[in-house]
Amino acid sequence: MSAEPRRPGTALDPDRNLALELVRATEAAAISSARYVGRGDKNQVDQAAVDAMRPVLGTVGMSGVVVIGEGEKDEAPMLFNGEQVGDGSGPEVDIAVDPVDGTSAAAKGLPDAVAVVGLSERGTMFDPGPCVYMHKLVVPGAAAGAVDPEAPIADVLAAVARALGKRQEDLTVAVLDRPRHAELVADIRRAGAAVRSLLDGDVAGAIAVGQPDSGVDLLVGVGGTPEGVIAACALRCSDGELFGRLQPRDDGERAAALDFGHDLDRILTTTDLVSGDDVFFGATGVTTGALLRGVRFQRDAVVTQSLSMRSRSGAIRVIETRHDRSRSNLIRH
Repeated sequence: MSAEPRRPGTALDPDRNLALELVRATEAAAISSARYVGRGDKNQVDQAAVDAMRPVLGTVGMSGVVVIGEGEKDEAPMLFNGEQVGDGSGPEVDIAVDPVDGTSAAAKGLPDAVAVVGLSERGTMFDPGPCVYMHKLVVPGAAAGAVDPEAPIADVLAAVARALGKRQEDLTVAVLDRPRHAELVADIRRAGAAVRSLLDGDVAGAIAVGQPDSGVDLLVGVGGTPEGVIAACALRCSDGELFGRLQPRDDGERAAALDFGHDLDRILTTTDLVSGDDVFFGATGVTTGALLRGVRFQRDAVVTQSLSMRSRSGAIRVIETRHDRSRSNLIRH
């Protein structure tokens, strides 16, 4: 008797943790891109990561479609939106990928650059369409029901502090270091909280909110919508909640978003961004930051630190791996 084919959107194999397989891809991207850390060329960082990650993803037993990728096919030679990935033998899944979130940070030798991949059942990831940016608020799970995402930041900080049993002065808020956030940063500091500035890419900062002892209590500000979906994959597997609102940059983008079907007044939650019941996430540090340690090159080995997470089981693994230079096929000599 033949097995009934799996319907898109249903749970994946409960005994198979694809997140562990994804970590091999993020390790490959991190190791290759780390060779260019501090060398000043962010495009070189990104290309090295893409070139290393793609073939490893191709060996994973899945039939994946890139929903959040490097861009459109004509702009991104690999891992573009709509690309088919995996060996085609396994479950049908949506893929969200950023070979290096924080390419500028890596190029300058600064913290918080990470290689990340998330996946969930086919048809369960939010498609940003023309919307490049969104306003994000990420808070720990304990504060999710206590905050009003549309309230002034001082009120948000007060609510988070109460929910966490902390003093407001003990909170640390991750914010992208951009001119548009100057007033927001000033308001956070006036409220007594500290600011952790993120140079480039807010995925690591958002994920750190859901990790104990990361030193980051919340993230706020306008950042990339694709990065919001990637962060949501991780937050579905951990202790954090994202609230987002799409932010068109001009009238043309606003009209395109409305034509695409987006409600620009809607507050999107983590589950709106990734609605699957079985979400997997893998990340490897490129440079050391609040979330993970960066790649370390030793005489005979390369050492990486990664996260492997799955929403169904709640399993969160911090994996430190020593890759032998003479034997690992992830190391390009």
